[in-house]
Amino acid sequence: MIRALVAVFTLAGLISSAALLEQQPGKGKPEAPEKRDSKEELDAPDVADVPSQDLRLGGDDSKRYLLAGPIKDSKEPKDGYALLVVMPGGEGTAEFHPFVKRLYKNALPDGFLVVQPVAVKWTPDQQIVWPTEKSKVTGMKYTTEEFVEGIIEELAKTKKIDAAKVFTLSWSSSGPAAYVLSTRKKGLVKGSFIAMSVFHREELDLDLVKNQPYYILHSPDDTTCPFKLAEEARDTLRKKGAKVEFATYLGGHGWQGNVFANIRNGVEWLLDPKVKPEKPGKGEKKQK
Repeated sequence: MIRALVAVFTLAGLISSAALLEQQPGKGKPEAPEKRDSKEELDAPDVADVPSQDLRLGGDDSKRYLLAGPIKDSKEPKDGYALLVVMPGGEGTAEFHPFVKRLYKNALPDGFLVVQPVAVKWTPDQQIVWPTEKSKVTGMKYTTEEFVEGIIEELAKTKKIDAAKVFTLSWSSSGPAAYVLSTRKKGLVKGSFIAMSVFHREELDLDLVKNQPYYILHSPDDTTCPFKLAEEARDTLRKKGAKVEFATYLGGHGWQGNVFANIRNGVEWLLDPKVKPEKPGKGEKKQK
């Protein structure tokens, strides 16, 4: 009940954040405006109780990431914290952090930490927001895979992390990189929640998806990232032995409907793919 009330009171902030949740797929010119990230832009009154740290991987200023949690006086899980790596869509900037903190507060079970890598702008006209080994951009010094894996490894040195519960949450522009992260030989990512994104099978080592859990959320009304690509991802991954849960929502591209409930459903399924997810909200349906 308390979580529901918080979600209602933060709706205005969520809508403001949702305006930044972009309208472009993994490849193509980003449309969200650039802004300088001040402390005021990263904070919001409704999530003032959610601790947040502004960090740099290995002291490298280009490798910025934001850590949300744990809540003060909360108990550390016996096996360590579950970790959700949130890779925002759009331009992947720090401006998404209020939304990430609301997600931490309203959508996740207890025992999580949430880390948000900040996408690197290598050139002013960069078109791929989260470049990878097989999808590079001019001037890049490292890949998204190396950046995210480095963050996970660094956090494991300072926090007790449950290595079996390290997941990614991505949408639109970050989805392709999340698929790549799920097929890395290091195997640091144990599950992927991928929403409203495209699918580039040619960039993946599909032999590594066997038994990997994927929660795919997509709208049949999406005209930015075609629904058929989500279906292709579902079918391809299943044929290769992955565990795939496929859910839909109405309203087209972007976070729509009961956002926090939809995210919670996906994360809880990643925690235990054997458990049937909660029924999606009104106007939404789950597909097998």
